[in-house]
Amino acid sequence: MGDEIRERHFNAEDFSRFRRRLDDETALVEQLFDGNGFSQRGDIIGFELEAWIVDAEGHPLAENQRLLDVIGNPLVVPELASFNVELNGSPTALRGNVFSRIHDELRATWATCRAGADALGCRLATIGILPTIRRELLNSNYMSAMVRYQALNDRVLALRDGAPLHIRISSGDGLDMTHDDVMLEAAATSFQIHLQCKPERAVRDFNATLVASAPMVALAANSPFLFGRSLWEETRIPLFEQAVSVGPRAPARVTFGTGYASASLFEVFAENQRDHPILLPFVQQSEPPHKFAHVRFQNGTVWRWNRPLLGFDFDGQPHLRIEHRVVPAGPTLHDCVANAAAYIGMVRGLVDRYEEPPVDFATAKNNFYAAAKHGLDARIEWVDGQQLTVRDLLTNDLLPLATNALRRIAIPDADVARYVGTVEARVAADKTGARWQRQWVAKHGPDWAALSRAYVDAQERGEPVHTWPV
Repeated sequence: MGDEIRERHFNAEDFSRFRRRLDDETALVEQLFDGNGFSQRGDIIGFELEAWIVDAEGHPLAENQRLLDVIGNPLVVPELASFNVELNGSPTALRGNVFSRIHDELRATWATCRAGADALGCRLATIGILPTIRRELLNSNYMSAMVRYQALNDRVLALRDGAPLHIRISSGDGLDMTHDDVMLEAAATSFQIHLQCKPERAVRDFNATLVASAPMVALAANSPFLFGRSLWEETRIPLFEQAVSVGPRAPARVTFGTGYASASLFEVFAENQRDHPILLPFVQQSEPPHKFAHVRFQNGTVWRWNRPLLGFDFDGQPHLRIEHRVVPAGPTLHDCVANAAAYIGMVRGLVDRYEEPPVDFATAKNNFYAAAKHGLDARIEWVDGQQLTVRDLLTNDLLPLATNALRRIAIPDADVARYVGTVEARVAADKTGARWQRQWVAKHGPDWAALSRAYVDAQERGEPVHTWPV
């Protein structure tokens, strides 16, 4: 879905042609899996960081095109809303000072973005949900000027027979509302971590990622408020799931998934082809079948919290990677990289320790939603039916596991201590981005603009969130 499209409106023939291309390419993808045709490189990490543009008062500023024009950096691209941009990272091998390297690149790109923002008299924020976002800003008037976003909105509402989207979020103050377009999705911004897999380990990496999603969403939580209401620790999760709902007659497009992978990750691509209606039948006539343009486009319109992706190495070899989407943006660049280190370490450690996932899929799913709702306090089920808090699981098991796993793949102790150590300190201090925001409101009151300004001030100092004063 990152590619721009030419048409906003489609006819029956477009759907038929897209379906034929999708079916033919999916058959070729199956041959890749059966014939071990994927790149053997693997162990490569990448990322995407979504950010907000805010004015001097801390409110969203719909100026992404002006900012992009000033920056002129191909790593920085528009997002759905005109007050968001996305920063992309270069693929980086999982060896040596890998986390310092991606941190250095991210800081360089961020410095370019901040310089552009300074020139326009605005600021940038990395936060799951900006406290000052308002419902009246989440409509097509504030949609980025890209045809694919307009077409996506058209198709989601068409599949719903024009019925408005219904957002219902329990916990805290609660939220029950309807909305007339998909722009609610733009209220949720993330730090997406990509792990390119070696083919022989892809199934186990994917399943371990599903297991790790509960502790990851808890340790990274940064989205406690929406429209002035206190909701989940990571409110992005229920918001995004409902913001692009296509209604009861088709499977959800945003989901934790339907099960662990068994024989290969082809099972997920086959499910996308078989079970999910085509949202955007953008036929790319010039693309040869072995580029899998239509498989990749269809895959891009199913937003599992963890989804396998097809890509290509620098030499054109197809590769498999996992996109881990559960982590919100921010609070700082350092926190983002620390979250990536914790994720990679946990996945490697779980794969090394367990031949099969340590909990069944239903338990992993239940753990994920409990952790998104309650954060580090969530009580979850672990091996042999053990009941414990996510905090205790991270402190006593998973973060030490991650540390040892990264050392085994020769990540230097200094890099491990710097980044996994940051997550350890965050958990010990009980100060995620969500907890800091709640503490600030408890002390200063629900002044959402002042909270946003205080957050950006702290973010710009660059120290990780567990050190922020309230």
